[in-house]
Order: sequence, then C-alpha cells, then structure tokens
Amino acid sequence: QGQEKLSCNPKKENGTHVVLCELGNPMKAGARITVDMELSVSGLEDMGDAITFHLQLRSKNGPSPSHASVTVTVPVEAEAEMELRGNSLPATMVLPTGWHGARGSRRPEDHGLRVEHVFELHNKGPGTVSGVTLSLAVPHLLGEHVLLYLLELGTEGGANCSRHPALNPAQV
Repeated sequence: QGQEKLSCNPKKENGTHVVLCELGNPMKAGARITVDMELSVSGLEDMGDAITFHLQLRSKNGPSPSHASVTVTVPVEAEAEMELRGNSLPATMVLPTGWHGARGSRRPEDHGLRVEHVFELHNKGPGTVSGVTLSLAVPHLLGEHVLLYLLELGTEGGANCSRHPALNPAQV
C-alpha cells in the first residue's frame, strides 16, 4: 500500500558479502510486495566488466519450493575525465629579423632564447585511471631549419617517456 524503509543488515557468509532485509513479519498469505533497493558498492576498479548479484527470497517458516534465486548482472563502467594543461615560459618570444645562431658554439644562449614547455595531465575523476598514454608531437624542424632545438625532457609523478626525438643532437 504505502512505502516503507526496509531494515537491512550486511554480513559475511562463507566469504561472501550478504545483505539480509526483513520484508515483513508476519506477512499475510498471498501478499504481494515490490522492493526497490539501491546498493552502493566500492572498489569496483578490480571487478572487471560486470558485477553479479544473487537474490533470493527466503521464509522463516521452513523450506519452500519458492526459494528460487535470481541472478542479476550489472555492467560496470568506469568514468574519468582527463584534462591536459600546457604553458610556455616565456609565453611570447620575438627574435630580431637578422638574428643568426653562432655556429660551433657549445653555449645554448648562442643558439637562441630558452623556452620551457610544461604540460600537465590531470584526472578530474570521478574514477581512477591507469595505463594512460599521452602522445605529444613537438615541431622541431621547419623544412630544413631548426625551429625548436630540444635540450632536455623531464617527467614527474611516475610518468615515463618513450620514442622521443634525439635530444641535444649537436651537444650544445
């Protein structure tokens, strides 16, 4: 007839998490009820593609052929939003039109102004992520002319770099 909150108690039986809910005591013969349950499950990162619930209605009045169980499988979908932020220091740079690098010099300042590019990859959640690959193409040549001379490449926070162009090929 109306809506009532169920009294449910979680417990562990034979290594399985079980939630027991009292639906009514005593319940009239032939009574029909509908139950909507909302479950909050944590630690789904290691559950795979789905989580399975086994539901069974049991009576305390003894064994009954109506003690059939129902299996419900719910797909698990992880959701996370990644955000890439980038900055160049300095943000703007202007070289004089007649400027040329000093050939043969080992000093980096004789080959142009230093620019540092910083990229940050952030997980905005709500889920955790692993195995993320960020591919970043750096235009270091313009035709046959050096556009950006790559001196060094560094990472923080457990990130790894692979397959990057040769760094500092002229050993500046």
